[in-house]
Amino acid sequence: MSQKSLGLHKLLFADEGGRVFEHPELLALVRAGDSGALPADRPEPLPPFGQLASLPGRRPLGLDPGTGQIVELREMKLGCKSVRVTAVAAVLPPGWTRTALPAYRKSAIAPILPQWAYTAAAWDEGLQGHVAWAMHTDARKHWDPATHSTKELSRLVADRLAREPQNHLLKQIARCALEWRCFTAQNTFYGRDEGAIPASVGCNARCVGCISEQPEDGPPSSHERMSDAPEAELMAALGIPHLLNASGRTMMSFGQGCEGEPLTRATVIAEAIRKMRAATGRGSININTNGSLPENLSLLIDAGLDACRISLNSAHAPLYEAYYQPVKYGFADVEESVHLAKRRGLYTALNLLTFPGITDSEIEVDKLCALVAAAGVDQVQVRSLAIDPEQYLPIAQRHGAGGRPLGMRELFRRLQAARKGLVIGNFARGLNERG
Repeated sequence: MSQKSLGLHKLLFADEGGRVFEHPELLALVRAGDSGALPADRPEPLPPFGQLASLPGRRPLGLDPGTGQIVELREMKLGCKSVRVTAVAAVLPPGWTRTALPAYRKSAIAPILPQWAYTAAAWDEGLQGHVAWAMHTDARKHWDPATHSTKELSRLVADRLAREPQNHLLKQIARCALEWRCFTAQNTFYGRDEGAIPASVGCNARCVGCISEQPEDGPPSSHERMSDAPEAELMAALGIPHLLNASGRTMMSFGQGCEGEPLTRATVIAEAIRKMRAATGRGSININTNGSLPENLSLLIDAGLDACRISLNSAHAPLYEAYYQPVKYGFADVEESVHLAKRRGLYTALNLLTFPGITDSEIEVDKLCALVAAAGVDQVQVRSLAIDPEQYLPIAQRHGAGGRPLGMRELFRRLQAARKGLVIGNFARGLNERG
């Protein structure tokens, strides 16, 4: 598809202070392999609460419309002086999924980028505004950023902590709500929708892009894990009032971004679930998990679990295991958990960590469609993988299933063709939303 048919999109760059400008001549490119190409898909206006970010140590690639050549932009004259420039990407709000990566060339001394899902962005001459290559994949309003991190949140947190000053689990959730702005943690204090119960301090995977624990030479972790794993009584005491009183899509979820793998504490979590269900049958009890221990998932189902979300980056075992680096389990165990959950009546979702050019490659898509169809998965919750592309691409290129990239829109179309009634979105479904 020509640039003309997609609209005129100018290359973005940032100066040394992080200020973003559009280039007067060069056209925006998206990443294609190790270089750039004109986008084959249309962008969307940068959504409300979306942000632009400069990418240090990365020089933007643009297209010279006069020569048709790809240009590596190293510096620009701004006013009366020339400045070194860096590439720019968009960071999307909840409910949006990126469809393309920014095109740039990395310098030899470039730092590892913080853990965000970097999305190709540009300036649209017609709209006179910024655009991003993304899809609005979940338009439901209950995760609207405007309804989170509100002025009264600090007071709600302080009031709750004052009532339970010794509750170390609640203190962790307060940090998640205020410092890391986790919407699920915030809901615990707002008393609505899906609330959070962190349950584990340890993990049986060593994910390359783990957001709660990174090696010394990795990027800063997005969250910090709690130091003490909570006991069943404490978790139940948090879950019961939420299930009894929360408005909206009432749900409590084990397995948050600030913790390890909850299935490693299945016996204690099962006891907490039984206590919650003894107190009320209202709402949903969900677990977000890597699906590593099917027998432990079965224990939770016995206790009253009714929904699960199993994370994966690929249905191709070599790529899955290269990214998750599992300890004493393998992709076959994850597959078994997906089948087990659906077989035993759970609302079963996949938490699909997407990366354009890899997740949408043809053989990867075929394998994912086969898993969704064979297990009868109810929902695919898409998450743009939050990682420096230079951390993930070498792994994916070495271990991925391969095939030509189909595009993210085609990935979603084929998934829905593979499983009639499959829901594609970004957020968990409440009891009244499950077909």
